[in-house]
Amino acid sequence: MAQSSSSVSDAPPRGPIYEWLNDRLGLDWFLAFARKKTVPDHAHTFWYYWGGISLFFFVVQLVSGILLLMYYRPGEQAYDSVREITYAIDFGWLIRSAHSWSANLMVLAVFIHMFSVFFMKAYRKPREFGWWSGLVLLGLTMVFGFSGYLLPMDDLAYFATQVGLNIPKSLPGMGPIIEQLVQGGPDVSSVTIQRFFALHVVVLPLVFLGVLAFHLWLVFKHGSALPPSEEVKPEPQRRSIPFFPNFMLKDLAMWLFALNLLTLLAFLYPWPLGPQADPLAAAPEGIHPEWYFMSQFQALKVIGRYVPGMAGELLGIGLFSMGGVLWGLIPFFDTRKAGAARARAITWFGLAVVLGLAALTVMGYWEVWSVAE
Repeated sequence: MAQSSSSVSDAPPRGPIYEWLNDRLGLDWFLAFARKKTVPDHAHTFWYYWGGISLFFFVVQLVSGILLLMYYRPGEQAYDSVREITYAIDFGWLIRSAHSWSANLMVLAVFIHMFSVFFMKAYRKPREFGWWSGLVLLGLTMVFGFSGYLLPMDDLAYFATQVGLNIPKSLPGMGPIIEQLVQGGPDVSSVTIQRFFALHVVVLPLVFLGVLAFHLWLVFKHGSALPPSEEVKPEPQRRSIPFFPNFMLKDLAMWLFALNLLTLLAFLYPWPLGPQADPLAAAPEGIHPEWYFMSQFQALKVIGRYVPGMAGELLGIGLFSMGGVLWGLIPFFDTRKAGAARARAITWFGLAVVLGLAALTVMGYWEVWSVAE
């Protein structure tokens, strides 16, 4: 009788609605799977939450983006529609601020998630495809940011987009392709806005959702990776917690924290809207791309001082491309069989990448602020 009572108490709550849904959706199977799945519990468990935080900000992007779509008009009326959203539509400024801030916070969260995966060695077998799909998601996230940055068509967005497009246009054979396919002409114009808009709200979300579904399936399939410090411990000394409801509730608490942070930023620092872009005007002093492109931008500037002209741009783009390829191939260099010496070398390589990107970003903003003064 005791066993029967225990099994009944552990069963999910029953009712006519639950039974109706369970017959059609198989809720018992899902709940059993969620209860069976566990998450490692150790000193570095905090870093497991950043994937969920990235997902939260993406959800905010979807919801706020759909609301903005109701009033945004791509093309020649782009700036007027954003000005109407910001100053005339009730709470339009808040939705726009939430969309812009969540975009930046999403990029930051994805970067933190990527580096936490790197330093926890979570790219090793059998998680190589999780690493590669995550890098694809990072790339798509940055393209999201670049394509959305132009849509308000204020002066800062216009000239920053021009700077961003001029870099690949300098590559042999790429200039005509970018002018015709991306810009729709020799300069950034209303046609460019329409193409960026289609990319931002149709193409990228469809691709992103497909890659995201594949990435999440891999996470559920392989589970959360143990850092090297935990892998060396005997099995009885390792701790874990159930994914449902323990870890899920903690994940939702992190979502709540992220929501509070986003709300404070959107309320206290509303996203600005500059004057309408004037293609005939000179570019403002200190024009620069968004912070997540600043390291690449600054690297090209530094290389250009020593190797001027197209040769410097080719060298800079080539170095960043090689670095990206090496970063993606890390799972082939750092395997469990490679030895401790190589694992430490890869860790130091990752630290050098973090410090290098941070240093270039700080240098870039230092020069921008120096020009502004």
